[in-house]
Amino acid sequence: MALKIRLRQQGRKNHLVYRLVLSDTRSPRDGKYIEQLGWYNPHAAEAEKNVKIVTDRLQHWLDRGAEFSEKAEQLVARGAPELMKSYRQKQVAAKAKACVKRKVLKKKKEVAAA
Repeated sequence: MALKIRLRQQGRKNHLVYRLVLSDTRSPRDGKYIEQLGWYNPHAAEAEKNVKIVTDRLQHWLDRGAEFSEKAEQLVARGAPELMKSYRQKQVAAKAKACVKRKVLKKKKEVAAA
């Protein structure tokens, strides 16, 4: 089961609010979700009060392998920059580790071929 952190529309016509939810990738946008991780109200007057993110649960699911949708990632980057900083550092570290692993395998193939 692939997990995605994405926005779910709520509210009424011309006054939408959004929930930041964890859901299965196969479920529809406004359908069933596993856990609510925050909300976003684009109509709020103050910028600080228009987004709320439950960072500990969000970190929990990111550690379990959940992925962001594009808009959800932008929203979390604005609402919880420290969480996104650690998330991006982990991504960079994983890519570096994979690169080193590829180089080692390539050298092994070269030695075996010679």
